[in-house]
Amino acid sequence: MNNHILLADIGNTTMKLGIANESNIAFCISLPTKSLYTADSLGLTLIQFLSFHHIENIDTVSLCSVVPELAKIFSEACQKYLHSTPKAFPADFPIPLNNQYANPQEVGADRLMGAYASRMLYPDAKSIICIDYGTATTFDCIVDMNYVGGLICPGLYSSLTALAGGTAKLPHISLNFDKDVPLIGKNTVTSMNHGFIFSFVALTDGLCEKLGSQLPAPLKIIATGGYAKEISKLSNKINVIQQDLILEGLRLASCSFLA
Repeated sequence: MNNHILLADIGNTTMKLGIANESNIAFCISLPTKSLYTADSLGLTLIQFLSFHHIENIDTVSLCSVVPELAKIFSEACQKYLHSTPKAFPADFPIPLNNQYANPQEVGADRLMGAYASRMLYPDAKSIICIDYGTATTFDCIVDMNYVGGLICPGLYSSLTALAGGTAKLPHISLNFDKDVPLIGKNTVTSMNHGFIFSFVALTDGLCEKLGSQLPAPLKIIATGGYAKEISKLSNKINVIQQDLILEGLRLASCSFLA
């Protein structure tokens, strides 16, 4: 089979789009969520994305979003320009994961889809901790086919922006992952750079240690999101990086539509 699936992961900072088939995700792009999209501007972007990769027809569109207004615009764009109504998670399709949150509807669609993708990709692990370095940093715990809960922590970039924006003398800086250990800062830029990077490495390792002690072995720890690759190089706990985890979950779930 050679069905084409358009995948969309709409987060608070970034909208990821992917073109996939039953076997893999072939192409991905990232767009800023904060842009002032209309259905027409987003629809033309979708047409350009597909045309650039010589894709003429889309068989289905799958969407995971935590930004309702942009999800609505995306759906209108797909209907107008692709003649396809997206199937949105979790409203339009279930996943075989038991949500054990006290109020299941409180769990973000992105966290559940990431948990589902983690379980499907790594079935041999009894327990999984899925870390997503996004606008917030989330730690989600999966045991067998159960989503058992997790933690929501500040995001690295959003914390850095908030600190620089809320203080009179601290500058806006770009993070530089060029050291294996934190230097004792002799200037403000180094102090901020290493303070932020290694505090999030310590957050990662410390929380994985404490969460992992509550989960049955064997345990696998998966990282995704903007800073996953950089932090994983400094972390003692992360086992694997899966950059497009939510898109991969959407691809796996979408295969049932095409069966």
